[in-house]
Amino acid sequence: MFSNRIDLGLPLAVIELLARVGSIASITLLLMLFAGEGLHPSHVTARQWVGLFFFPFGVMVGMVIAWWKEALGAAITLGSLLALYLVYGYLMRYHIAGWAFLVFASPGFLFLLHWLLHGAEERHALG
Repeated sequence: MFSNRIDLGLPLAVIELLARVGSIASITLLLMLFAGEGLHPSHVTARQWVGLFFFPFGVMVGMVIAWWKEALGAAITLGSLLALYLVYGYLMRYHIAGWAFLVFASPGFLFLLHWLLHGAEERHALG
């Protein structure tokens, strides 16, 4: 008779909005950084291309995909971030310091959270 269902409508909408606005801001800032610095592919070493593949390219592609496929896009974004730290930072022994990488990839965490909560709400409504 009484449902113990919690309505997540507004919180889910806020999380989705923050993820989308954050992804636009992150991608825009990253593109501005590369435009301002003037990326010269001939000056980039093979080891540096590995790092660039994961961040920013992998992170940006993941955030774009997350607009349509949240789980896949979040997985690409967060997987690229993890790969940057593991492959580029640990295996190649480059020192990666600071929180900037996490801040730029943070919309990926929000896309993942939205996908998880939205799925939980749908499962709860069915059961």
